Amino acid sequence: MTELGSDTLPSVGQWQQILTAPPVWQVKVQTASWTSAALALRDQGGRLLGLWGEAGHENAFFYIHALGLGSTGYLWITLTVQSSEGQFPSLADIFPAASRMERALYDLTGIRAAGNADTRPWLRHQCWPAGIFPLREGQLDGSSFGVDGDADYPFQLIDSVDVHQIPVGPVHAGTIEPGHFRFSCVGEQILRLEERLGYTHKGVERLFQDRDVFAGARLAGRISGDTTAGYAWAYSMAVESIARCEIPPRAAALRAVCLERERMANHLGDLAALGNDAGFAFCQSQFLFIKESLLRENQEIFGHRYLMDCIIPGGVAFDLNSAQTAAIQRNSESWQRTVQRLDLLLQEHSGLRDRLVGTGKIVPPRAAALGMAGLAGRASGQAWDLRVQFPHAPYQNLDVSMQLSPEGDVAARWQLRFREFYESLRLQTQLLLDLPSGDVSATIPESIPDGEGLGIVEAWRGEVFVALSVENARIKRCHPHDPSWTLWPVLEEAVLNDIVADFPLINKSFNLSYSGHDL
Repeated sequence: MTELGSDTLPSVGQWQQILTAPPVWQVKVQTASWTSAALALRDQGGRLLGLWGEAGHENAFFYIHALGLGSTGYLWITLTVQSSEGQFPSLADIFPAASRMERALYDLTGIRAAGNADTRPWLRHQCWPAGIFPLREGQLDGSSFGVDGDADYPFQLIDSVDVHQIPVGPVHAGTIEPGHFRFSCVGEQILRLEERLGYTHKGVERLFQDRDVFAGARLAGRISGDTTAGYAWAYSMAVESIARCEIPPRAAALRAVCLERERMANHLGDLAALGNDAGFAFCQSQFLFIKESLLRENQEIFGHRYLMDCIIPGGVAFDLNSAQTAAIQRNSESWQRTVQRLDLLLQEHSGLRDRLVGTGKIVPPRAAALGMAGLAGRASGQAWDLRVQFPHAPYQNLDVSMQLSPEGDVAARWQLRFREFYESLRLQTQLLLDLPSGDVSATIPESIPDGEGLGIVEAWRGEVFVALSVENARIKRCHPHDPSWTLWPVLEEAVLNDIVADFPLINKSFNLSYSGHDL
C-alpha cells in the first residue's frame, strides 16, 4: 500500500492507499480524531457515503467504519471501540445522513452513537428481540424469535388539532417492496413525511460471513435486483484489490457494457412509471416495450435478463462475438430513434409538464448540505459522477459526458433520465466498436491473502460500494452500501409543501431501493 502525505488529507493519522482507480485512502484513528476527521471532510466540501460496524475477536472490541468523499478521493476512516465503552461519537450533526446509519449500526452490533438524539430502532422490527445484535460473534444460533412487544414505533407528531396523519404502507399496491410512509398534513398539503424502512431486512451481511469469495460474488449480485451489475462489479473490485489482480482490458469493457445496459433499463422503467403516475398510460406502455426488448436481448446474448452472474471476480463470465455486437448495435439504434421521438412528444405535453415542473424540488445548496449524489444529485446541480471525476477502466478512455440540471424538481430528474439514456447508448456503442481483444478474465487464487478491500462504481442510482475483509480465504466481513441510504432522507424533505397526490411522482422520480438499503 502507498503512503500519502498528511498535507493533502486531514491530519488524523497515517493514510494509506488501498486502490488506485478510483483512489481510496484508509486511516485508523483514535476516538478524539473521529469527529475532527469528519469535520475536516465536511469543511473541504466532502460528503459521507456510508457508516458501518464490525465485531472484533470475541466481541472484545468493535471497528466503526466511515467512507467519505474528498477532493483527493474516497476516505475510509476506521475507529476501534472497546466493548467496555459501548459507544462512539455520533456524526449526525456533521452529516445528516449519518443518523439512520448509526441507528442501523446499533441494531446490528449494539454499539451506540453517543450524541445522536434519535435512538429508535431502524432495522429492528417487532419479531427481532431488543437484546439480539446479529453481527456480534456467537449471537445467533439459528433459532426463531417470538414477538417481543416492541410493536409501537414512535413516529414524530405535529401537535395541532388542524393536522391529520395519513399512514401509507408498508404493504403497497402493485409489486413494489414494503416501506411505511407517515404523512402529517393540513388538508392535502404535506407538512411532514416520516419513513420507516427495514421491512426487507434479510440478514445479508451475516450471510456473507465465512463464505469463500466466489460464493460471495453470487450473493453480491442478488442484493438488489435492479443493481446486479453495480453490486457485482463493486464486490469483484474489492476482491481484486485484496488479491492484487488486474483484470484484462476486454473484461473491463464488457463490465462497462453491462453497467450501462443496467442504467438504460432502469431509466426506461422509471420514465414509464413516472408517465403512469402522471396519468399518461401511453407513456408507460411505450417505455416498458423498449425496456422489455432490452431485457430479452440481455437474456438472449448475456444469459440473464438482469445480468446476474455475468460479472465475477477477475473479469466476466461471458464473451461477445461479432454477430452479437452487431445485433446489439442495430437494436440500440432503433431504441434511440424511438426514445427521441417520445422525448420530443412529451416535452410538448402541457398536462405532463404541469405535474412535473416545480414538484418535489431540492435546490442545489440544500442538495449539497444533504450530501445528494447520483442522478438525483446531478438533477439538483451536484456535479459528481465517478465515471468522470475518478474514472476507472475502461471509463478513463470514454470521455463520459456528465448530465446536470440546476432545477432539482421532478421534471429535472425526468429529463436527466432521457439524457443519461442517450449517453449510455453512446458509451455502449463506443465500447463495442473499440472492444479490446484478449481474455475476459484473470485468475483469482483460491488461497486469496488476508486483507481489506473496497470496490466502488457509479451505478444507475449513484455510487455503490462494497467493503470487504478476508481472513483465511473466507469472508470475515462484507458491507455492501446503496446510495439510497443518503437519498431516502432527502425524499422526506422533497415532498414538503407539495400535496399528497404528488407523492407517487416525487417518490418515483427518486426510485430508491428498499432491498439494497435494508440488507
